[in-house]
Amino acid sequence: MSDAAMAAPSDDRKARRNVLVLALAGALAGSLPPINIASGALAGSMLLSDDKSLATLPVTAFVLGTACGTVPAALLMARIGRRPGFILGMGVGAVGALVEAAAMILGSFALLCIGAFMAGMSAAFVQQFRFAAADTASEAFRPRAISYVLVGGIAAAVIGPQTVIHFADAVEAAQFAGSFLAGVGLILLAALVLLRLDIPHVRVVDRGRSDGRPLWEIARRADFLVAVGCAVSAYALMSFVMTAAPLAMVMHHHHRDAAMLGIQWHVLAMFGPSFVTGSLISRFGARTVVASGLILLIGCALVALSGTSIGHFWLALVLLGIGWNFGFIGGTTLVTQTYRPEEKEKVQALNEFVIFGMVAAASLSSGGVLQVGGWDVVNIVVLPVSIICLAALLWQMRGQIRPV
Repeated sequence: MSDAAMAAPSDDRKARRNVLVLALAGALAGSLPPINIASGALAGSMLLSDDKSLATLPVTAFVLGTACGTVPAALLMARIGRRPGFILGMGVGAVGALVEAAAMILGSFALLCIGAFMAGMSAAFVQQFRFAAADTASEAFRPRAISYVLVGGIAAAVIGPQTVIHFADAVEAAQFAGSFLAGVGLILLAALVLLRLDIPHVRVVDRGRSDGRPLWEIARRADFLVAVGCAVSAYALMSFVMTAAPLAMVMHHHHRDAAMLGIQWHVLAMFGPSFVTGSLISRFGARTVVASGLILLIGCALVALSGTSIGHFWLALVLLGIGWNFGFIGGTTLVTQTYRPEEKEKVQALNEFVIFGMVAAASLSSGGVLQVGGWDVVNIVVLPVSIICLAALLWQMRGQIRPV
């Protein structure tokens, strides 16, 4: 056996330990996004007296914080390593959640948006968990490592919305302040878990003098454009629909707790398939899985357009979550195939910035589209974007099997 083959099992044992640490930390720190998504728009609506179309702005601020944090998170960890970088990111999230709690106590919409932005920056570090899982994994284990890390989101899917339900009224006369304070405790626990992370820090100077190909050269390649384009579409469309969903459910006379549970089922659907997504990618290929995700997003829109009962909302949100899982994990796997080891930080940073920049734009426009056009228009937007991405992906797949 070659030295590489002999080393693979040991590497994967370390990778599996790291996956466990990252999944557990993701279950805790990953609860902060559902807390913000489930309560952000409703909290914002409470603090606004006139223009309710801005109610989703705290959710948008959260996503914008994630977008703005992607490049600093990647570059910081390239300099100081994964573990200290992640722990620092958790600290930013704890401060952000504290600011959000203070905003509800003081009745300040602007402060709520500032706190959400900081919490979103912390989420940019959590998004790097999936790339960190790939750092110590063999090529064969890498898709499953990425997928397994996202399994932590299953627990986050329950912890986040349930935190909102049980702690929303914990602080008298300041609804949702208790939820944000509970989020502080969760993200600090995640920081403690991350102390067990074991990923050697490889400094740029240790990799030699070359940083690989220029970023523009990588970014213009068809494989990179399709990988990022599909991941962007899956994530942005998910954010666009999910951000509007709690407000839409309340607008259609469903109870606030029903909206929270709808988000819970949605986030469960986002991360639940992660048990098998990596294996599906290994068996059928990442592009096939991404295509399946886009088809599920189309199904989500069709279900939402067919009615506004609580069953329609919940089923649409479940399909939305599974579609995101297949599209995002598949897209992430495709992105990891487009760069060399010495290029990973800059390519990952570009990938994250593009994704969360578009997600922020989708979240920002979601509230306005809902107010002006209603729930139907929100879902109609999903159809052409998904169909165009699916066509581009299928075109590339067909091109790859065509004889040269």
